[in-house]
Amino acid sequence: MEIEQLTENRLEETSKLLDEYRQFYEQPSDVAAAKYFLQQRLVNKDSIVFIAIIEHVTVGFVQLYPTFSTVGLKRAYILNDLYVSPIARQKGVAQALIERCFTFCEAQNARYITLETSLSNVHAQKIYEKVGMHIEDSVLHYIKYW
Repeated sequence: MEIEQLTENRLEETSKLLDEYRQFYEQPSDVAAAKYFLQQRLVNKDSIVFIAIIEHVTVGFVQLYPTFSTVGLKRAYILNDLYVSPIARQKGVAQALIERCFTFCEAQNARYITLETSLSNVHAQKIYEKVGMHIEDSVLHYIKYW
């Protein structure tokens, strides 16, 4: 397995994975929109996407969004998206992608990396705990959707 940063060369394959990811969250399929979205992230350099490749096939991705910690006076990152194709599950892909994020964030001297997951996503929670993440119980997260 190889983990590398997304470039235009793997945009087509990764767009299909992003579309599958969105469908998992009950969004309608739209590969063209997924591709445009990823392309804009690359062009604008406003996210970091790592992809997992097994035998020349892109099988997973993770997307980090930069933010800042004013208290820590450092950059921080939100692990916003993590997806592994069903054909590659149970092969350590998710863990490898997360660990690549950790390496990246440490190299950037980041204050922290954070993520959210649904309460029902028990499988993902086990992976997050396995790699040393924990539930932050000293703060509350509020949200407003439009």
